[in-house]
Amino acid sequence: MDADIQIRYAYAEDIEAMTELLSELFAIEDDFVIDPAKQKQGLELLLQKPDAKVLVATDSNRIIGMVSMQCLISTAGGARVGLIEDMIITFEYRGMGIGSLLLDSMIEEAGELGYARLSLAADRRNDAALDFYKRFEFKSSNMGLLYRNL
Repeated sequence: MDADIQIRYAYAEDIEAMTELLSELFAIEDDFVIDPAKQKQGLELLLQKPDAKVLVATDSNRIIGMVSMQCLISTAGGARVGLIEDMIITFEYRGMGIGSLLLDSMIEEAGELGYARLSLAADRRNDAALDFYKRFEFKSSNMGLLYRNL
């Protein structure tokens, strides 16, 4: 791996590059529509949320990956838990260990925040992503993700 790879918190100045990453992510997921204006708005809201964390991976200051996490309260666990979303490494950098660095950093962040559990959703047809998350001890749940647009 290149020595210039860094993991850091995202800044407002990173929103354009992160919007491009989200377009790449949503292109492989049928449940989402690529709409850069909406994705930009979502990132702006996320960066303003005090209990949300967004990390980016950079190579020589170019943003090549990202992951976000928000805090939820679990009544089952009686504790704060994290919801991980938007995990993406740009195509040409996949398979180089950068995703592992990024996810390890977010898991460490969750531990420092005292979260009792991490959850995430992944496309059931994306075997590579599912295998990746299993290596980090994420397990399938009997709970299915359902949503309704308003």
